[in-house]
Amino acid sequence: MANEELLEQEESILTLTDENGDELRFEYLDCIEMDGTEYLVLMPEESNEIVILEIQPVDEENENYVAVESEETLDAVYAIFKERYKDVLEFED
Repeated sequence: MANEELLEQEESILTLTDENGDELRFEYLDCIEMDGTEYLVLMPEESNEIVILEIQPVDEENENYVAVESEETLDAVYAIFKERYKDVLEFED
């Protein structure tokens, strides 16, 4: 059972490369679809902050993750995330 939990934990960690070529590790929290666009909700390792990235398909097998520029979009995606997890997580506003 412990190995299963460890495997699940490892699967929830994503390593992404930023524009400077640095690798950053994030815990995957959720994928939210809004207005036909998908957004990743992630938490950087060693942080309590949430990062929301837009998923932009490149082809059938690849996709890019792009910072969301619109505060309105960020707020809307975060509101959906908070509603989904209101009984599971504690949020600071």
